[in-house]
Amino acid sequence: MIEITNLTKRYKNGCVANQGISLKIAPGEIFGLLGPNGAGKTTLVNQLIGLLKPSAGTITIDGVDVVADPGASRRLCSFQPQSQIPIEGLTPLEAIELTGRIRGMNKKAARLRAKSLIERLQLEQWAKVHGENLSGGIRRLTAFCMTCVAPAKAVVLDEPTNDVDPQRRRLLWKEIKNIAAEGSTIILVTHNVLEAERSTDRLAIIHKARLIRQGTPASFRDSEEEDMILELILEPGKNPGSILREEANAIRSGRRIFCPVKIGEVVERVRWANQLKKDQLIEEFSINPPSLEESYLQIIANGGDNNGIVANNTQEEK
Repeated sequence: MIEITNLTKRYKNGCVANQGISLKIAPGEIFGLLGPNGAGKTTLVNQLIGLLKPSAGTITIDGVDVVADPGASRRLCSFQPQSQIPIEGLTPLEAIELTGRIRGMNKKAARLRAKSLIERLQLEQWAKVHGENLSGGIRRLTAFCMTCVAPAKAVVLDEPTNDVDPQRRRLLWKEIKNIAAEGSTIILVTHNVLEAERSTDRLAIIHKARLIRQGTPASFRDSEEEDMILELILEPGKNPGSILREEANAIRSGRRIFCPVKIGEVVERVRWANQLKKDQLIEEFSINPPSLEESYLQIIANGGDNNGIVANNTQEEK
């Protein structure tokens, strides 16, 4: 349904935001885009929805060349941005219904759909509260409903669960899956690796403007050597220098340190972790098979140098 081929975006100052990116995303698929800040995810999305023109490459949505016709892209895509949508002066019910009318629904259908989304996400008590009086999470859910009141062929969601409480986050994901089941392609831009692992059909990692890996969440966790992952949680304020010196392949993320461990070394590594805890260097530890998060951090730490690279080069513009 969405086909991106050798997509490159180069700005006049010489900055390359996307370099030779190629993707195919099927109808009804929930597809995740992962990558650090500045990797090029937002640039890719802005080209997809017709806000930026690529320097090279093609994008087709439902067979339509949206580089040649950016207006078609805006008809074929629904987009929830990462920033909060301004709805001051409107209630959630009014904002959702109005968006439905703009997307071509008649008044009755838009009102029924808006009420249905509000009920499914349990927003009834805020349905008639003006936007300036709503919490960030409720505004975020309202923006999601505005995006999906009349879902297009492609629905692009940029960090849709930010500020959303756990209960309604589950309801939100249920609704996303319903929309995908009805045939819309979902593109999820996120930093939440755990959510991506649980909820997407396939994932792509973008790093330093390039597509460096794509596949199912399970494929990212494959390990030929059957490594385990020892996760250490540092005591607040403790310096991890001694741990990182001993574990050359460790990856640090905040207070968390992930250490690859061979199956035959598990007992020895657990003894070592217990000693770290006794010495009050770490607060707790666990050992598990690799998760998507550990694999993601390792791929990024290696700069994309892995066997799963999926990227194409294009010639630089003159």
